[in-house]
Amino acid sequence: MPNNSLPTHVGIILDGNRRWAKQQGLPSLEGHRRGAETFKQISLHAFEKGVSCLSAYIFSQENWQRTDEEVGYLMQLVMKAVESYLDEYHKRGIKIVVLGRREGLRRKVLDAIKHTEEKTKDNAKGILALCFNYGGQQEIADAATAVKGEMSVESLRQALYEPAVPDLDLVIRTSGEQRLSGFMLWRAAYAELYFTPVMWPAFTPNDFDAALDDYASRQRRFGQ
Repeated sequence: MPNNSLPTHVGIILDGNRRWAKQQGLPSLEGHRRGAETFKQISLHAFEKGVSCLSAYIFSQENWQRTDEEVGYLMQLVMKAVESYLDEYHKRGIKIVVLGRREGLRRKVLDAIKHTEEKTKDNAKGILALCFNYGGQQEIADAATAVKGEMSVESLRQALYEPAVPDLDLVIRTSGEQRLSGFMLWRAAYAELYFTPVMWPAFTPNDFDAALDDYASRQRRFGQ
């Protein structure tokens, strides 16, 4: 695949963890655990392929509506994943940033986020952007509130969460759903969209490569 056909920023909406677990006759929480393992594999594969920035929708603001047991498990899973995977990303020179509101998050989760961002802040071989307690409309609203003086497209862009994260080139959503669900609405303005029926825990590096191949076959017009 020629370099000019490789997306700079790929975003993934990790969907289908609970449905995959149900299909396998497993508890729904096991789907989330397997999904975390899949995410490590796919994210490292993406950087090996030459993707510069990978973002993932791992916990939306709407996810608070799930059961206390599931929310608690997801929070614990995030901390365990950070502890288990952080050194691997750091060794590979990946900078990790977390996009989303910090209000309402438990102290242990906030400490894990702070430690992760601080440890990897000087890394320059790729960016891993985790959308956690995130909403795309909320991000734009927060940016509008933060803008000082005259509002413009550029001033809003600079007020987004982590403005160094570039616009999306490709968005992948698993599990057969075909919508953005508020994922990076500003950055997704001209993104190519790729939907696959594969449930996230079953998503493989070959599935990721298929999305890249599909992207390479498209002609991007940016409204022209």
